[in-house]
Amino acid sequence: QVQLVESGGGLVQAGGSLRLSCAASGAASGRTFTTYSMGWFRQAPGKEREFVAAIGWSNGNTWYADSVKGRFTISRDNAKNTVSLQMNSLKPEDTAVYYCAARWGSSSTSHREYAYWGQGTQVTVSS
Repeated sequence: QVQLVESGGGLVQAGGSLRLSCAASGAASGRTFTTYSMGWFRQAPGKEREFVAAIGWSNGNTWYADSVKGRFTISRDNAKNTVSLQMNSLKPEDTAVYYCAARWGSSSTSHREYAYWGQGTQVTVSS
């Protein structure tokens, strides 16, 4: 059972930056963290959970939602079993609970295809 723990959320003014981190543990037997694709999703009050960014397991390919492209950067450190989301030029509309997610195999932008989730970390951007 994969466990994911996010950290790094907080309150920031518009235009500021935050870095979220997600620590993974408990890879299934015969699997390692490197065989899991990782994603970040977010959910604002009254809205559905939406894709933010993902990074593949094999070659580190990355995908971004159009709304964050050029501002956010996803990265992973397989030696430390962590994935990060660097968020720059934050906007009030980025305010949400951010979730780290993992799935074995190829990446996906659909939250329905991720089996493992962290508890979420709140990001609030003030105007």
